[in-house]
Amino acid sequence: METKNIMIVGVGGQGTLLTSRILGGLTLKAGFDVKLSEVHGMAQRGGSVVTFVRYGEKVSEPIVEEGCADVLIAFERLEALRYAHFLKKDGVLIVNDQRIDPMPVVIGAAQYPSDIIEGLEKEHKVLKIDAQAAAAKLGNPRTFNIIVLGLAAKHMDFSHEDWLEVIEKTVPAKTIDINKQAFELGYNMG
Repeated sequence: METKNIMIVGVGGQGTLLTSRILGGLTLKAGFDVKLSEVHGMAQRGGSVVTFVRYGEKVSEPIVEEGCADVLIAFERLEALRYAHFLKKDGVLIVNDQRIDPMPVVIGAAQYPSDIIEGLEKEHKVLKIDAQAAAAKLGNPRTFNIIVLGLAAKHMDFSHEDWLEVIEKTVPAKTIDINKQAFELGYNMG
C-alpha cells in the first residue's frame, strides 16, 4: 500500500490534536506503520496548529510534503487557504465554514480574505460543512471537530465500526456518547 498523507489544520483550541490522536489510533488498529507530527504556533493564543498523519506499510518520516496530502481537514476557512498547497491534485479538502480572526485582523493590521471557500473550489475538490451549527443542534458546540472528522471519514480507508471504536477509546469517558453522535452526524452528511 502506498503511504497515505492526512493533514489536520486549525486554530488553537479547536481539537486538532485530539483529532490526530483518533486518526493515529485508527491507523495503528488497522495494522499500519504510522507517524504523527504536530506543529504548534501559539496554539494557546488562537494561533495555527498543524498535524500530519502518515500511514502505510512502512513510513520513514512524519512530515507531509507540499502537494502530497490525500486529505486536508481544515477546522477554519483561513487555515484551509493557508495550507491548501499541501493537497495533491486529486486530494480532498474538508473545510469547516468558520471564521476566526487572527491577531493581525483583530488589531486592524490586515483584512480577513473574502470568498475563501469559493476560491479554493476553483482549484480543489472541496467539501464544506458548517460544523458549528450542527454541533449547536446536537447540544454540544465542542463536538464540531468530531462532526468534521465524520465527514472526512468517508474519504479514508477505515470501517465505520473501527472509527467508532477508536473514538470510544480516545475521547474522555464522559464524552463518548456525544462524540459518537457527532461522528455519526458528520458521517451521514457525506
